[in-house]
Amino acid sequence: MAAPATSAPSAPPAPVAPGDLSEGGSRGPPDLPPEPKQLPELIRLKRDGGRLSDVDIRGFVRAVVDGSAHGAQIGAMLMAIRLRGMDLEETVALTRALATSGQQLEWPEAWRSQLVDKHSTGGVGDKVSLVLAPALAACGCKVPMISGRGLGHTGGTLDKLESIPGFTVIQSPEQMQGLLEQVGCCIVGQSKKLVPADGILYEARDVTATVDSLPLITASILSKKVVESLSALVVDVKFGGAAVFPSQAQARELAEVLVGVGAGLGLRVAAALTAMNNPLGRSVGHSLEVEEALLCMDGAGPPDLRDLVTRLGEGTGRGVGAYASEPAPPGGPAPASPKPPPRRQEGSCSGSADRRRPRTKAPPGWPRPWTTAQPGTGSSGCSRGRAWTRAWPEPYALGLPRSAGSCCPAPGSRRSCTRPETARWSWSRRYRWRACCTNSGPGAAAPGSHSGRGWAPRC
Repeated sequence: MAAPATSAPSAPPAPVAPGDLSEGGSRGPPDLPPEPKQLPELIRLKRDGGRLSDVDIRGFVRAVVDGSAHGAQIGAMLMAIRLRGMDLEETVALTRALATSGQQLEWPEAWRSQLVDKHSTGGVGDKVSLVLAPALAACGCKVPMISGRGLGHTGGTLDKLESIPGFTVIQSPEQMQGLLEQVGCCIVGQSKKLVPADGILYEARDVTATVDSLPLITASILSKKVVESLSALVVDVKFGGAAVFPSQAQARELAEVLVGVGAGLGLRVAAALTAMNNPLGRSVGHSLEVEEALLCMDGAGPPDLRDLVTRLGEGTGRGVGAYASEPAPPGGPAPASPKPPPRRQEGSCSGSADRRRPRTKAPPGWPRPWTTAQPGTGSSGCSRGRAWTRAWPEPYALGLPRSAGSCCPAPGSRRSCTRPETARWSWSRRYRWRACCTNSGPGAAAPGSHSGRGWAPRC
C-alpha cells in the first residue's frame, strides 16, 4: 500500500510593521496624529471665521480646566465665538466637552423614567424654578437641578437661594442622591466635580459681553443637563424687555438650536417660548422673590407666575413630547394650553410640597422659620430693612426691567449692586415699588451679615 502524501511545510509569513494593514507589509512609518493646536492658533482660527474640530474644542476646554488658559485667552475665544458663531456640530462638541469636564451623575435604574428638569434662559423676576422643582417632586418626579447664577441683568436661581441665611448650593453627588431619595428634588450649583469648565466660562461670559451668544448659551445649559442623565427636559426660552433676548426671532432660533443639539447628545429637549416684557410676578430681588415663590407653593402668588409654572410643569410631566408654548400676542390673551393634571393646576400639590420643606436636609445654622413659618408673614429668615417708595410718570418706565435686574444682585453673590439710587425707580404707574435691604449671601449666619436690594409692589 502506498504511503499517504504529506504536504510540505509552509514558509513563515512575512513580518508586518505595526500600524500597517497592507498585504505587502510596511513601506514607511505609521501615520501620527496631528499635533494639537496652541490656544492662540485656535483663537485666530475662530476669529477669522474658521471651524473648530472636536479635538480643537476638547483641547480648549481642557486648557480652561487645568488653568493653562489665561483669562485673556478665554475672553478672546468667547468673543470670537460670539461674533463668528458655531455650527451644529461645533456646538454639540462644545457641549459634550463641557459635560465631560467633570463627573457624570448616576442614579438608580428605577428612577430612569422619573428624572426630569427645567431650565430658563433667564429674565428679571424669574423665580419659576423655585416653585416648579418642589411641585414636580410632589407629583412623583425626581428633579436633580443644576442651576446657574445671574448673567447680565437677569437674576440667578442660586443667588436667590443664597439669600436664605445658611443655605449652601454646593452639594456632592452623594448628597444630591440623598436629597432626591428624601425630598425628590434639589437645586445645586456647578462645582469642581460637576461641569467645572462651564463654571469658569459662565463667569467669564458675564464680564466679557458674551452672555447672548447662542452656542455658548446652548452649551452651558445642556452640558449641565447631560450630566444629570435626564429622561426629559423643558427649556423656557424667554424674550422681551426683561429677558436676555429682546427679539422673538432670536429666542426661536435659540429654541431650535437647543432641540437640535439635545438630539445630537441623545437628550430629549422641548423648548417653550414665553414673552417677558415685564418682570415675572410682583417682586424683584433675591429675598423677595424667594418669599413670593413660597406664596406660590402655598396656592397663592401672582397669577402670571402660577400660570407659567403650571404650563411648564405640564410640559415636563408629559415626558417632553411635542410640547411647545406659543407666546401671547402683545396686549392679547394668552393662548390656550393643554389642561394640566388637577394636582398641579389646582395647587393641591402645595401640601405635599410644603411637607418636603421640613424634610429638606438643611445645613447647621439654617433658621427654623424657613421650615416652619407661613410664607408672607415676614418671618421667613430674610430680615428687611428700610424701604423707600417713589412713583415716576410713565415715560420713565421705558427700560426699567433691565435696570431693575442690574441693581438687584446681592453682595453675597458674585456680583454686587453699584447703583443704589436706582432702587427708587418704578416701572408702572399701577404700582409703587418698595426697595428694601435684605440679609443675603452664602453662609450668612445671622441677620445683618449682608445687605442687598430688591423690589416688591404696593398698590
